[in-house]
Amino acid sequence: MNNLETGFIAKVAEEDLADLGKGPVDSKLNHAKGLESEKHLASTDVEKKECQEHNNGIASFGMSVFNLSNAIIGSGLLGLSYAMANTGIVLFVILLIGVMLLSLYSIHLLLNISTITGSMVYETLGEKAFGKPGKFIVFGATSLQNTGAILSYLFIVKNELPFVIKSFVDVNSQEWYLNGSYLIIIVTLVIILPLCLFKNLGIGWRDENNHYYLPCFQVIWKKTEIPCPFTVSNSSCISDGVKCNAKYFVLNEKTVYALPTMAFAFVCQPSLLPIYSELKNRTSRRMKKVSNISVFAMFIMYLLTAIFGYLTFYDDVNSELLCSYSDKRDQTILIVRLAVITAVILTVPVLLFTIRSSILLIALKGKFSWFWHIITTLVLLIACNVLVILIPSIKDVFAVIGSSSANMLIFIIPASLYLKLAKDETVFTLRKMGTVLFLIAGIIFMLVNLPLIIIEWTHRDSNTTTTESCTKEL
Repeated sequence: MNNLETGFIAKVAEEDLADLGKGPVDSKLNHAKGLESEKHLASTDVEKKECQEHNNGIASFGMSVFNLSNAIIGSGLLGLSYAMANTGIVLFVILLIGVMLLSLYSIHLLLNISTITGSMVYETLGEKAFGKPGKFIVFGATSLQNTGAILSYLFIVKNELPFVIKSFVDVNSQEWYLNGSYLIIIVTLVIILPLCLFKNLGIGWRDENNHYYLPCFQVIWKKTEIPCPFTVSNSSCISDGVKCNAKYFVLNEKTVYALPTMAFAFVCQPSLLPIYSELKNRTSRRMKKVSNISVFAMFIMYLLTAIFGYLTFYDDVNSELLCSYSDKRDQTILIVRLAVITAVILTVPVLLFTIRSSILLIALKGKFSWFWHIITTLVLLIACNVLVILIPSIKDVFAVIGSSSANMLIFIIPASLYLKLAKDETVFTLRKMGTVLFLIAGIIFMLVNLPLIIIEWTHRDSNTTTTESCTKEL
């Protein structure tokens, strides 16, 4: 999210460009191909948008299921075991089922809106409902979600790269090149920045979210290999008094992180309509079947990862699951870490491209300028690096983004669009009344959860003296 999470990388560049319609992207490359330069994007308008919305797609049913599944799965997967540790198994399963069903309801709402309006561009739906403010609200929520995904990916690099280096070099943990903050700056300067400065990412660029399937299988396998109680080589985040007993219901100050993490993990709404536009023999009913299968498949994967991760480390599971594995001799974990690090590094330029393109197209009216292209890139990367260095834990990213932009994309925006655009239905129909309740639930979720998170931060700052960094015992 996914969940970017969002999850949503594949076609999000096209959606974020407001009025600029794009042609369908090759589904077999997870619909992340075909990203164009800002100048070319600025020159396209209504004709291509109409082409996208009315031409039949080329993606098979199975490929569409894969694409949407790939849009859902993301870094949120790594925070679910921590969410289970702070809710208990039973409460976690109930909440996860609830978020899955609500996300699916949101997807069905968007498909119904698309059928009513004949539009398959998210920003266009916002503009048809609320004019220019609606378009900018959709753009803002999508950009914030992409920013959250970038932060979570950089957090993964910051947390995991020191482990990888330690696996190859037996050195003292105080060496500067084992400091995640230094490493994330180096990776940004050497790899991410040069890639982000390209005017055109090229048609061969694709989303690497499918690497997130590896941690799921690794977590299940490692449950049979890691004993409990733990030894020092098994986990870097285990306390001496850990009890290997699963809990079924848990309520504490960290329970507040559970729902936002789940929402973050299930976000795929920005990618839904582009995938719909690519579907062969496209109908709303057929796309709903695609979404049902994809969401349920990711629900199973999320549930298995959360359960096996929790039952491996119990209460001491880290907020970023891979941090809980610290045996530098474990080649399987090393391979998974390398795959995930590679995936997130190569995905950051795609996400940043979508944010930068949208900003520049709105600010410069489609005129390309190398000066502003470079300045915007530097500002975005510097801001993201500073936040990653200063924010204590990846769970804080999941919490804020999950409660704000993910909540907007899942609950508030789809419900608001449907209530505004479905003019043929009266307010008292079952569907509209359900949508009203859906909208109210999203508003309550945001207004209640964000203050609770801030309260937890205050409590953490005043009562804890240790950091949660998973590299503290390298």
